Amino acid sequence: MFTSLPAHVRVYEVGPRDGLQNEKVFISTPDKLRLIDALAAAGLSTIEVTSFVNPRWIPPLADAEHVVAALAGRTSPRFSALVPNERGLDRALAHGLPEVAVFMSASESHNAKNVNKSIAETYLAFEAVFARCAAAGIAVRAYVSTVWGCPYEGHVSPDRVLEVALRLLDMGAYEISLGDTIGIGTPRQTATLLETLLTDIPANRLAMHMHDTRGTALANCVVGLELGITTFDASVGGMGGCPYAPGASGNLATEDLVYMLHGMGISTGVDLVALTAAGRLAQSLVGRTLPGRALAALIASEN
Repeated sequence: MFTSLPAHVRVYEVGPRDGLQNEKVFISTPDKLRLIDALAAAGLSTIEVTSFVNPRWIPPLADAEHVVAALAGRTSPRFSALVPNERGLDRALAHGLPEVAVFMSASESHNAKNVNKSIAETYLAFEAVFARCAAAGIAVRAYVSTVWGCPYEGHVSPDRVLEVALRLLDMGAYEISLGDTIGIGTPRQTATLLETLLTDIPANRLAMHMHDTRGTALANCVVGLELGITTFDASVGGMGGCPYAPGASGNLATEDLVYMLHGMGISTGVDLVALTAAGRLAQSLVGRTLPGRALAALIASEN
């Protein structure tokens, strides 16, 4: 058991974007920056800080320009932001980010709900984004949602996911983040999915973005580790969810992931004590107890 685990894993922090986008209260720009600084102090090497979507659709991130402008010139950690289209890219380019992320779904129904386009139309819209990023020397990460299943269509074929991932890699994505948007994945399903993708895609071009809706996120991550995946997305305290996926509760909590990885002898570069402080801050900002299990246990042990 556990004969092929990686020595190091990159934890890709999405809380300031994917976590806060689902909150009902608006967190002020200074408070968002406090949270980002706390996560950086914990040693997280990559942090997705906001999204340049139309603020009418995601009001909690309406201050994207202010957040990114305040972080300008900082080279460590690496900051990224989500861009839905060329208009979003224009806003990101104005602030010199080294990386942006695009997003689409593996299922037509969720893609239509999430970006108001068919999958084919989404590829067309991405062409200019990828071309402009290549010309500007900006890395592009691609999120693929509903990989383990769709709230509207149910099962999504691994072959369909492979087709979408290969198309995005061919367009210029450096990495594909595979999303279990509604948190339905189980270990055997994850093994089948990853084995299909790994026939054509190197493990270092894939990341896993799990939601812990049914408590199986960490179990699925262990399968990913055994198959060579070394990048996992997580959100401080387990904040987040998808506004366009009914029943999609929070992301895998960063503290849960880091605690498990360290217990397995896998390094992350993250200080769990400092990460707990960031999680405590996140709870105070949103005004409620967050669902992360390790965070609750670590805070309790401090008292």
